Amino acid sequence: MNNEKITSILNKKLNLDKIYVTGDYNHIKIIAIGDVFKNINHVKRQQIIYAPLINTITEKKIHAISITTYTKEEWKKTKK
Repeated sequence: MNNEKITSILNKKLNLDKIYVTGDYNHIKIIAIGDVFKNINHVKRQQIIYAPLINTITEKKIHAISITTYTKEEWKKTKK
């Protein structure tokens, strides 16, 4: 599964402001930004990202994922 397809799946299912997907089949890195993560703990944030991708993970089209999530405000503070 390529990065554009992963981005497309996440954009269709989640209300994200920005999403960056890099890597290859062996290791995908996802950075997701959106207020959907507001007041949600780290584990729940990852579950939000995993949910739309679960079929591709169980079908072994994706081997490993690294997920980093930010609200819009957290992203602004991180990118100063």
